[in-house]
Amino acid sequence: MARVRAARREPGIEITPLIDVVFLLLIFFMVSSNFVQNRVIHVSLPESDSALAGSGEILQITVTAAGDYWVAGQDLGRDIESLVVAVDDYARVLTVDQLAAQSVEIRADANATHQSVIRVFDACASAGFVQVSLATAMSAQTSEFAPSQNSDPNQ
Repeated sequence: MARVRAARREPGIEITPLIDVVFLLLIFFMVSSNFVQNRVIHVSLPESDSALAGSGEILQITVTAAGDYWVAGQDLGRDIESLVVAVDDYARVLTVDQLAAQSVEIRADANATHQSVIRVFDACASAGFVQVSLATAMSAQTSEFAPSQNSDPNQ
């Protein structure tokens, strides 16, 4: 019996599996990546000498100078009904205890109309939020009417 000799191949690197793996990794990262752009809302807060830094997780409602409403980073435009629905939807997922403990921070631009800020307060009150506050920026100069840090209000 005669033996058939196999043809000798030259040693080399097979790149076809490498290309397949790289292509699969490329598809994986394209599908799993987040293409949402983070928006930044520029608001010029009114100044206050007694501004306090808040803590904990809070619901932020922003009112721009143009009168646009933003609830938890979502643009609602100037529609008041959308504002009420968005605040109600946020309140619906909370229990009664969580609703009483939930802090709401209204970040109204210094040039926003008073009426647009009052509408936010009304929406929060109708949803059942109790802890509602206005965000302010610390003033560069102290006012003569601001209480000092060491003063006792009972004196």
